[in-house]
Amino acid sequence: MSASESLPFCDDLFNRKRFQTREVRVGITAIGGDNPIRVQSMTTTDTMDTEASVQQSIRMIDAGCELVRLTAPSKKEAENLGIIKAELVKRGYNTPLVADIHFTPNAAEIAARLIEKVRVNPGNYADKKKFEEIDYNDESYAAELVRIEEKFTPLVLLCKENGTAMRIGTNHGSLSDRILSRYGDTPEGMVISAMEFIEICRKNNYHDLVISMKASNTLVMVQAYRLLVATMKSKGMNYPLHLGVTEAGDGEDGRIKSAVGIGALLEDGIGDTIRVSLTEDPEFEIPVAQKLVEKFNYKTQHDLFYSSTNKYNYYSHTRRETTAIQIIGNKHVPVVVADFSQKKHISPTNLFGIGYNYSIELDKWSTQDLAADLLYIGDHNLDFEVPGMLRIVQNYATWKQELNNNILPLCALEESRKLNPGQEALVLLSLDEEFSVADLPTANTIFVVSTTNQQKTQKIRKFQYELAENNNHSPVILQFHYELNDIETTQLYAGSDAGIHFIDGFGDGIWITADIPTIALNSLSFGILQATRTRISKTEYISCPSCGRTLFDLQETTAKIRSRTSHLKGIKIGIMGCIVNGPGEMADADYGYVGTGPGKINLYKEKTVVRKNVSEDEAVDALIELIREHGDWVEVNNKQ
Repeated sequence: MSASESLPFCDDLFNRKRFQTREVRVGITAIGGDNPIRVQSMTTTDTMDTEASVQQSIRMIDAGCELVRLTAPSKKEAENLGIIKAELVKRGYNTPLVADIHFTPNAAEIAARLIEKVRVNPGNYADKKKFEEIDYNDESYAAELVRIEEKFTPLVLLCKENGTAMRIGTNHGSLSDRILSRYGDTPEGMVISAMEFIEICRKNNYHDLVISMKASNTLVMVQAYRLLVATMKSKGMNYPLHLGVTEAGDGEDGRIKSAVGIGALLEDGIGDTIRVSLTEDPEFEIPVAQKLVEKFNYKTQHDLFYSSTNKYNYYSHTRRETTAIQIIGNKHVPVVVADFSQKKHISPTNLFGIGYNYSIELDKWSTQDLAADLLYIGDHNLDFEVPGMLRIVQNYATWKQELNNNILPLCALEESRKLNPGQEALVLLSLDEEFSVADLPTANTIFVVSTTNQQKTQKIRKFQYELAENNNHSPVILQFHYELNDIETTQLYAGSDAGIHFIDGFGDGIWITADIPTIALNSLSFGILQATRTRISKTEYISCPSCGRTLFDLQETTAKIRSRTSHLKGIKIGIMGCIVNGPGEMADADYGYVGTGPGKINLYKEKTVVRKNVSEDEAVDALIELIREHGDWVEVNNKQ
């Protein structure tokens, strides 16, 4: 199977249209079809603790959770799901329950008789993962498929008999050795893994399926879902899709990363149910997911009548080729623009919020990792010297009065035509109105593109195609303005609107405005670039959201590790509650902290365990020492 040979992943790249999936009933809840996007989460309690599981499920349901998932690592937990279900019904709660199954087919078969849905992971349902590379020929691979069918079919028949739905949930980090050996750690491998199980279901005329393609890497996650949709369409399938970014983390990072990955798919009408996986109590995930879904709860206006013969590969990341203008475009990382145009007065202290500290005693500027690259001051004039690495942008009407070569003009299209050729090495051209791309300059200009269109993604994508058609390689800064004063909502909306373009390789800068604190806007811009892996500016934590399998307090431990390592720019640390979410799930982490038993931690360098059964009391110090041993530790810089 080749992505280039597959059908497009969406019917219209320039008008949002929801992928029309078949309806699947899960108890009282219907997923897919014309139903709204469903919101779900997973308990963190021990499934054998009936009362705690019931109480947490009720808190989740009261918060708006439409499907409650519980872990069933063995037969006894699967059997207790029936007791939990009965107790919830007794208390007036009929929300469907989902059994989370990994290594134990017999647990799945028990759960299928007791509750409304089971989730299986193809990577470890019928395979053992040892990170071994196996040389398969066609005959030996086909024999493996027969073995898998024999192991999986009993569950399929039980689900069919009992009217139980199933989620086939592929995870990037837990692909089987068999898939990895033939297809690699790729979106294609993820899709093949799911399709093998889907075909077994179809062979048995069982279609109550929901499919997921989860990954911690947002690029892999988005590309895998797109490829899955294209593959299903080519085979006449339309099963509902569950969206999620695995191990998104906590706080701001978790929200932005989830919005980038989930939002990028919702922007193209892909997705029927979502989970925002945060390292927080599950009931706190629900309002976040609801806010993200709300962004898409409007009647789509199909008003972009456009088609193009240009072809883009939406199944791998390739950055658009642009001409470099100073620090913008070509191979430079995307820039961050800060906007001070609405401030009454700008002083050196204001720059703290965008990553610059001024010492009066030393008369010296120092910079932080999250230091904005451009500062837009509108019609203001500055009465102080700015840091040398910070470029100032001013409205053309004010700029032309002084013609200051150290300040960059922001022009409307008509204003830009008044500039003498070659007058400025860098001119920002604001494109927030109707224009013809054919009339735009092709040199010494950076386009700042924004839109008030409801379908921002499609409008900006149209601009991308038009630039290609006109052979225009000017850099592009993506600008987004929100009439919002809520930080979380701004994070979710901007993550969705901007993230998809950076995932698709379009965008040389980001400029966000909203009625929230400057420091939050600046952090949001860098967070989106980090989540799309286009600019790494801080430590990345791949932290699972906790469940009944978790062997330590994930929230407390994550906070502890973050407090010790947050200065390690570019390092990825996986923090996993158990071996299921261990070396495979954290996929491309540099270091791993994984629960292996009560009070015991295994430490990993990439996917290799290097220290086993470390006492939890000593494990964080041991992790720091491991990072030192491999030369990735740097001391904290306390200079102001």
